[in-house]
Amino acid sequence: MRSLLIFGPLLMGLSYSAHALDLGDAYALALRNDPTLHAAIAERDAGVENLTIGRARLLPNLSYRYNRARNDSEVTQYSPLGDSTVQRDYRSYSSTLTLQQPLFDYAAWSEYRRGVAQAALADERFRGRSQELVVRLFGAYSEALFANEQIALAQAQRRTYAEQLTLNQRLLKGGEGTRTDLLETRARLELAQAQEIEAGDNLDAALRALEAIIGEAVLVEDLAPMLGDFRVQPLLPTRFEQWRDLAVAHNAELASQRHALDAADQTVEQQRAGHLPSLSAYASKGISSSSSESTYNQRYDTDSIGLQLSVPLFAGGGVSASVRQAKAQRAALGYELDAQLRDTVNQLRKQFNLCASSTAKIRAYGLAVNAAAALVEATRKSVQGGERVNLDVLDAEQQLYGARRDLAQARHDYLRAWVQLRYLAGVLDAGDLSALNRYFAGPA
Repeated sequence: MRSLLIFGPLLMGLSYSAHALDLGDAYALALRNDPTLHAAIAERDAGVENLTIGRARLLPNLSYRYNRARNDSEVTQYSPLGDSTVQRDYRSYSSTLTLQQPLFDYAAWSEYRRGVAQAALADERFRGRSQELVVRLFGAYSEALFANEQIALAQAQRRTYAEQLTLNQRLLKGGEGTRTDLLETRARLELAQAQEIEAGDNLDAALRALEAIIGEAVLVEDLAPMLGDFRVQPLLPTRFEQWRDLAVAHNAELASQRHALDAADQTVEQQRAGHLPSLSAYASKGISSSSSESTYNQRYDTDSIGLQLSVPLFAGGGVSASVRQAKAQRAALGYELDAQLRDTVNQLRKQFNLCASSTAKIRAYGLAVNAAAALVEATRKSVQGGERVNLDVLDAEQQLYGARRDLAQARHDYLRAWVQLRYLAGVLDAGDLSALNRYFAGPA
């Protein structure tokens, strides 16, 4: 219940429509239905309990013990005058209430500090899973739209080749064309049909991935398409070093690894405490009756208060081995943190470069599309004038649709890189979906 309170305002502010599912709507559904997120919530709730568990050993401990029994004993008394045996059939009981407070227990203190680190680790890991939800959601959403764009391009290309094939057939019947032109166009037509089928398979896979996240069936027509007026926003901060500093300070995976390292440090200290004494204060109240043969038919009411000291002397070398083991495990975590840091910085550099180069790349692909379209028109006219052949037209058409595909790919790659960059820097949140929504057509 506590976990749901985190997302309550988001669920209220992000309503969804059955006819137009923008990123905000999809995110609201994902918060309700994504099983991976709910698993992360449960994992976080379990992890934060380590704080209470660790603190418990530092607090007073109150216990009660009660025992009642029926005893049948035979008591033999030895005497120079002769032994005598007495049969005893009696009931006994004991009742003890004990309050104990640790005064010095280094193992308990280390366990408490480890619980603090483990609770912080659980919080950071959950923050990372929450940011990862945005990445997974946008990745599936973008992949579905891109696959749909590829279907549209393949269909347009197929229609163009079909028209060209009709023209080739007409020219061949009129004695102006060749069978080679006909075969070349038919081959391109079949390739376009294969590409359309492949794009359809990709679309189905992307929609299934999106449905797994939002928990509801969705059609590509339900998604908000990308706007034609696509403008790359300035990247802030502008320098990679600033993004690297953000990642070092805020990346959730790195933060959770650091807390895991802190927890490992306290595990070492807890094992080392096996060499140290412990001291506690206690107070108890006990009532017993016939609790032993020496107290037969006697009742005791005893109130005690005092100190209890426990000093470990020798444990067969187990404590030293446990310390060495904990140190080795801590060292392994340290190396894993170094590897994670380097991998994060490398991935951050890759996404930063993609974002930084996207302006020039998208502009170049846009110009390439315009140039390829002009080339198609010019080539068609040249064929009519006898300067070019049918293959030149097919190559120009292929170049045009390839440029359109590359432009669409570059746009989606930029948005995914932008999301990944903020995720790796540890600053991605649900509010960034509003910025992404500006690139897509909202509901009418």
